[in-house]
Amino acid sequence: MLTKRTYSTRTYLIPVLLIALALPAAALAAPEGDNGAPERIGLAPAQPAAIATLTGPVEGFRRAIRIGVHRIRVARHRRLLREQRQQEEVFASLPSGVSQATLDAIAACESGGDPTAVSSDGSYRGKYQFDYGTWESVGGSGDPAAAAEQEQDYRAALLYTQSGSSPWPVCG
Repeated sequence: MLTKRTYSTRTYLIPVLLIALALPAAALAAPEGDNGAPERIGLAPAQPAAIATLTGPVEGFRRAIRIGVHRIRVARHRRLLREQRQQEEVFASLPSGVSQATLDAIAACESGGDPTAVSSDGSYRGKYQFDYGTWESVGGSGDPAAAAEQEQDYRAALLYTQSGSSPWPVCG
């Protein structure tokens, strides 16, 4: 059976001390040159090493990077398409009692049907000219003008089922 051997600091320290003591002693015992200084034995002036240019592996590395970047872009594009498809499915059906024709008429009057429209003072935003408070009251978050058109339709339909056409006094 093998046992694990432990080493103390002393085990490592003794050889190091012996080497440290032997080197100066060897330098003192070296033969002297013409000027009385010890001669250097076996040492030559250091020369810088030549470094060859890498060609083969570099091109392979660049190709691997291009492939990796392409895969990341494809994955990101697929994720965005999947999220967009999920969002369209969520907002595809309008709440009961509201027709798309009614919403289209309100949108045409409010913003000309432009989902990115913003009023001149910035208070009313999106296809149905929501203010932030009304947008949040029907479950919206963020800027109504930045939301997908399907979401704006859905939120307007929710508002219409809750309050009728009163939120749009001119266009409703």
